[in-house]
Amino acid sequence: MNAKGTHPRHVLFLCTANSARSIMAEALLGVLGRGRFVAYSAGSHPGGRVQPLAAELAVAFGYPAGRLRSKSWDEFAGAAATPMDLIITVCDNAAGERCPVWPGHPAAAHWGVPDPAAVEGDEAQRRQAFHDAWTLLRRRVELLVALPDASLEGPVAAAALRRIAEAAT
Repeated sequence: MNAKGTHPRHVLFLCTANSARSIMAEALLGVLGRGRFVAYSAGSHPGGRVQPLAAELAVAFGYPAGRLRSKSWDEFAGAAATPMDLIITVCDNAAGERCPVWPGHPAAAHWGVPDPAAVEGDEAQRRQAFHDAWTLLRRRVELLVALPDASLEGPVAAAALRRIAEAAT
């Protein structure tokens, strides 16, 4: 139970490799959600490592380094898995993939974010790409945590998540 006496919402962020965008979203909601949300991330084809610049941003923001790992979405799809309330894809590839059947029938939406790991260039250009992705995700996560509980229930939750993606581009 959280401070309001309600159970926290479980949110899963998905991206193909689970190495940058979904990891950053997990960290942001993990810190900004303050017990109202429990954040997770996973990938359809996890890369097996977290991008160092994503980890650097997450840890500097206060997210525990020990929670940062690239993992498969299979961990969250089995009958014994914690049911998710919200599923948010953050990369276009993951949004187009056939997802597992999630326990609990969560609301789902797509928050497309350009892949900072795909940016080529010098250190400054790569850092800027990660900073830009972080900033976009942070705006969206801040809008998510500002939603009233009623907006996070049933069919209205997916619509609220889509409005966040449209508002924070």
